[in-house]
Amino acid sequence: MNAIIQTIETPDGPFTILTDDRQRVLSSGWTADQSAIVARLAESGRPAGVREGETEAAAAALAFYSGDISAIDTVAVTQSGTALQLTGWSALRAITPGEPLTYTSFAARLGNPRAVRAAASICARNAPALFVPCHRVLRSDGTLGGFAWGLDVKASLLERESARR
Repeated sequence: MNAIIQTIETPDGPFTILTDDRQRVLSSGWTADQSAIVARLAESGRPAGVREGETEAAAAALAFYSGDISAIDTVAVTQSGTALQLTGWSALRAITPGEPLTYTSFAARLGNPRAVRAAASICARNAPALFVPCHRVLRSDGTLGGFAWGLDVKASLLERESARR
């Protein structure tokens, strides 16, 4: 598989998007370091070649930052993982913007409210950040918790979504 990579500027800093040749997002995040975006993928899922180019997802990301928070909802993504991870990543896309869940609530949506660590692991292993909005999951006490791209970015995304609700 070959891939396309593009970095755009956002209010939260550079945002890099890696897509396959069918324009499905494989990985993305708030960095200009392209190798860091590729490294978010399991070694077996990494593309054979990566070239710089235009991604369709970039327009959706820019629309999100311009106030259309639903622009990211229809962006095609592709992920490989366990059945639970795939279910979890799909469930992340169903979280209403501006209405974040706690890890406990997210685990309950996955069928086991006691599986908080598994829920957190699903979020941590999510490669196409923003398009699969793992930033919409908070600690049980309502605080931000971890985010691969930094708590400042997570807070900014949540604030942007809350303001547009």
